[in-house]
Amino acid sequence: MNYPETHRDSLVGDTLHGTYVADPYRWLENDTSAETAAWVEAQNKVTQAYLSAIPFRDELAKRYGELYDFPKLGGPSRVGDRYFIWKNSGLQNQFVIYSRLGLDGEDEVFIDPNAIDPSGTTTFNPIGTSTDHKYTAVGVQKAGSDWQDITVYDLTTMKPMSDVLKWAKFSGTAWYKNGFFYSRYPAPTKGTELSAASKFQKVYYHKLGDPQEKDALVWEDKANGDLYVGVGVTEGEEFATLYISTGTDGFEQYYYDLRTGGLPTPATKWVPLQQGYDHKTSIVAYEPVSAKLLVMTDVDAPKYRLVAVDPSHPENSAWKEVIPQKDELLQGVSTGGGLLFADYLKNATTRIFRYKSDGSDEQEIELPDLGSAGGFGGERNDTFSFYSFTSFTDPGTIYKYDYETGKSELFYRPELKFDPSEYVTEQVFYPSKDGTKVPMFIVHKKEVVMNGKNPTMLYAYGGFNISLSPSFSTSRMLLLEQGGVYAQPSLRGGGEFGEDWHRAGMKEKKQNVFDDFIAAAEYLIAMKWTDTPHLGVNGGSNGGLLVGAVMTQRPDLFGVCFPEVGVLDMLRYQKFTAGFGWVPEYGNADNSKEELDYLMAYSPLHNAKPAKYPATLVMTADHDDRVVPAHSFKFISTLQPAQQGDSPVLIRVQTQAGHGAGMPTSMIIDQQADKWAFFFKTVGVVPKFNATK
Repeated sequence: MNYPETHRDSLVGDTLHGTYVADPYRWLENDTSAETAAWVEAQNKVTQAYLSAIPFRDELAKRYGELYDFPKLGGPSRVGDRYFIWKNSGLQNQFVIYSRLGLDGEDEVFIDPNAIDPSGTTTFNPIGTSTDHKYTAVGVQKAGSDWQDITVYDLTTMKPMSDVLKWAKFSGTAWYKNGFFYSRYPAPTKGTELSAASKFQKVYYHKLGDPQEKDALVWEDKANGDLYVGVGVTEGEEFATLYISTGTDGFEQYYYDLRTGGLPTPATKWVPLQQGYDHKTSIVAYEPVSAKLLVMTDVDAPKYRLVAVDPSHPENSAWKEVIPQKDELLQGVSTGGGLLFADYLKNATTRIFRYKSDGSDEQEIELPDLGSAGGFGGERNDTFSFYSFTSFTDPGTIYKYDYETGKSELFYRPELKFDPSEYVTEQVFYPSKDGTKVPMFIVHKKEVVMNGKNPTMLYAYGGFNISLSPSFSTSRMLLLEQGGVYAQPSLRGGGEFGEDWHRAGMKEKKQNVFDDFIAAAEYLIAMKWTDTPHLGVNGGSNGGLLVGAVMTQRPDLFGVCFPEVGVLDMLRYQKFTAGFGWVPEYGNADNSKEELDYLMAYSPLHNAKPAKYPATLVMTADHDDRVVPAHSFKFISTLQPAQQGDSPVLIRVQTQAGHGAGMPTSMIIDQQADKWAFFFKTVGVVPKFNATK
């Protein structure tokens, strides 16, 4: 491969705790400079020339379009007498939000993002509705950015109002009386990069009809700019809840009685429920009959429990257990119709139990199969709700659940372009390097033979207490249709088995995550599912870090690697946008030599030494303001001259896109066609395409 020449600045680097660390590609951190733009253009030109020469690339895109072209539906979500339903006819760039009066009413377009922005790169997400059901707030995000404008819609006219709030990020709206609480950052001063503007998040109260400059400041911390903060309001507007977090560790939880105190101000003394960042204690709801706060917590329960708290006695010793800790992970609790719905994860698949408000009368809700379910709960006076069920071969079937009878009724099942009954999902447990048993899903056609040559994609995440349960991916069907195998292990660092499982893959224990992933690959090879030349690995964000780490540690083990939007420079990640919030998970090289040493030991950027690397397609986006594209830019610049083998190591930079959410359908099809064409060419498989079923 003739890669573009990338300038090395040999004079750039840092001395950390007595160790000098060179950083010759730091100039690529300026992702808005003309020099970086020219570099991106040159890299994309080489990559696209390689991908476009793959003879079956366009056929893959066509087949993916066929598979993706089925009607999709999300919701319904009830607001008073009105229901909102998300629909996509098949290949629309963004879902259209419809409204209907009554569940059997006629659908009318509420917001059509495709008409508002024909490029398909703007998303509209409802983020909170007023208690009287007259207004709803909608977050508007452009080109995949995390920054959002909050626009208020009048549900009487179904039109936007003049209320438009700027500089919000990671914020919902918590409605109270004639306005709502929301979180935002200070407007950047002239010349300030947006990546440096994510400091000193504050909480404001916005009164409907007022300009944003009149919004009332509710909470701020003038000393510490590296905090996430937000306010919620209980259903009956009895209490405001305040959480404060340093990132992805635990968080502080406070509350304030709105019935006696009125609108909080910066001088308000919030009642502490959980202080410090060692635990995760969150207020689920206020139960008016018992006059107690229902609180989910990991205090004395690493797999979580639900307790009732008297607002006048919040101390731990006065907590009353409502749902005790079980062997399975309690993922969340929702309320609706006077009931409690507990969402458990058992070996990475969903179990739902319902209870009376005091925790009595436990009943397991029968789900259609082993998979993932969500959506139970609603308002206090509801008599039913909706939930969705998905699996590796079910893109999302929606059911209506009756609270009185406990019965589920099919509401919507998509018509697919493939037969799910042709595929099977199994779960195995394999030993990691230290003997820890790790579960892994394996999905394939029923007739697949364990011959050691099957094209296989191994995908995982392993971090931030995030659980990977069965989920559907249309692009994955391109692999499964060709007799391929998809494998998804539940690595340490994730949340599948509670906080202990998470902490076993954090900070200085992060190597456990990589060992678990490497062991998964070795298991697949040992059991003759595949071999190294036919094995691909994929992960995004923290999963991109995972792929970058294992490919630099074991370049001999994999045939093809896809690190997507990855955190790849572990010594400087905390200096960009949301990176400071990941310090509790990873550590910070600036803090101590100990943290520098363990981060340096696995940082993909700093471990890309000369070797025979697998075929690699690094994937990122120019508008990713969560994991900035400089991670990928610097990694591929280091990897290309380090490649001692014949396999290509390329980068694909998507323009007008961000960290992944909200990407238009047309862009998704192009991206996935490139990815799977690269995969199949590398593993030596020429796809065969049948007529659409």
